[in-house]
Amino acid sequence: MAVDEASVRVDSWIWSVRLTKTRSLAAAACRAGHVRVNGERIKPAQALRVGDEVRVRQENWDRVVVVARLISKRVGASVAAECFVDKSLPRPTAEQAGGFALRDRGAGRPTKRDRRSLEQLFGRPGG
Repeated sequence: MAVDEASVRVDSWIWSVRLTKTRSLAAAACRAGHVRVNGERIKPAQALRVGDEVRVRQENWDRVVVVARLISKRVGASVAAECFVDKSLPRPTAEQAGGFALRDRGAGRPTKRDRRSLEQLFGRPGG
């Protein structure tokens, strides 16, 4: 198990506590603005401290955690769960997230009938 330190990189900590699958994905999320620490957009090398609030945007859902313990190496899921306090809202179900239209791959452009049904589904005024 990793030794606690005074500070650790944000991307490393997000990966260590299993919020992302790889450290490179964690760094990419930081660069893309999907990770915020205490409400501020950050860079992957930003130092993280105990008590910081980390907000990670994952699949149209905000994962909000408060840092309880700093680790820099990936650990088991049970140990990782002890390193943060999860304050995120429950993940929305498909019904709560709202409907969205799926088209078959290679179906081409939508027809006028398809566009009208999409406009009706999303409640947009017809044109």
